[in-house]
Amino acid sequence: MAGAVPGSVVPVWRDGLDNAGPAPDYRRIMEIVTEHGLSGAGAMDCRQLAAGPGLEPVPAKVEGVRSKAKRLAARGRPAERSPRMFSATGRAGGS
Repeated sequence: MAGAVPGSVVPVWRDGLDNAGPAPDYRRIMEIVTEHGLSGAGAMDCRQLAAGPGLEPVPAKVEGVRSKAKRLAARGRPAERSPRMFSATGRAGGS
């Protein structure tokens, strides 16, 4: 299978699926949430997620990250623990 490209579909999480499937923006969100979770911190809000890849946390950027994180959560990674709060707990880390 060829690598993901911007605009590609985010696959639904299932056992054995690695994080190479989604497009780069989605993979980066998963990496940020996973790193944050490994540090022992709780869930992240969308402003924290936007700041992770070096974006300025202005409303337009935060909204873009929020929509991507929600799309990932709808497909099983990361988990949306409460509205707009995302966590690696559960399937997000590939466990």
